[in-house]
Amino acid sequence: MTIEQTDVVDFMGSDNEGNVILAISDHLEWDVENEHLLMLQEKINIYLSFIESGEIYDSYKSAKGKSFIINIAFMHAPNEIAKGFLAKAKELINEAGFDLTWEVSESNS
Repeated sequence: MTIEQTDVVDFMGSDNEGNVILAISDHLEWDVENEHLLMLQEKINIYLSFIESGEIYDSYKSAKGKSFIINIAFMHAPNEIAKGFLAKAKELINEAGFDLTWEVSESNS
């Protein structure tokens, strides 16, 4: 699964600290029209809805009582517009009681 499949959660699991990690796999290059950014925003919104609706507990029973982190694995480093979006998204997601993190593939950072 990838960022292009905006209606599904790509990967889900737990880290060593017991947090539930919901991962987004993003292989797309950044475009001038910001279509990639709109797709990313939609994907993040789907993840938030999945958590906030409680649907996550139906799919991942051991998520009860745990913290949630949405992690984006980028193949290509975010451009300046994307960096601004990610900073604002992180702020809003933190206010909702969750976390947003991201990383760039070492071969493309």
